[in-house]
Amino acid sequence: MAVGGRDSKGGRDVLRTVGEASVLVLISLADRPRHGYALIQDIKEFAGVELGPGTLYGALDRLERLELVESLPAEERRHPYRITASGAQALRAHLDSVERVSTAGRLRLQLGGI
Repeated sequence: MAVGGRDSKGGRDVLRTVGEASVLVLISLADRPRHGYALIQDIKEFAGVELGPGTLYGALDRLERLELVESLPAEERRHPYRITASGAQALRAHLDSVERVSTAGRLRLQLGGI
């Protein structure tokens, strides 16, 4: 995968450059498969962000091309997606990277660690 950089431990943060919507989609899929509308509702609930259909399906397409999510067989008109093993690994690496940056920022602002 050609996106992202390396974290200080040498692991790739492939989500660094794919955008917030893609990260939110992966977080939503981390506990179970979901179809488009369910993704929109879940992301709105846990992040307070309402993704439009174009943004959602653009993120899903990008994540599918990176093999971080996969489409499951359709259930009537619904097309569910699930996170892949490499998607879960990429999400863990990204969240670790974000946590390190957040901690550094909080310390520099003298807010203390979380």
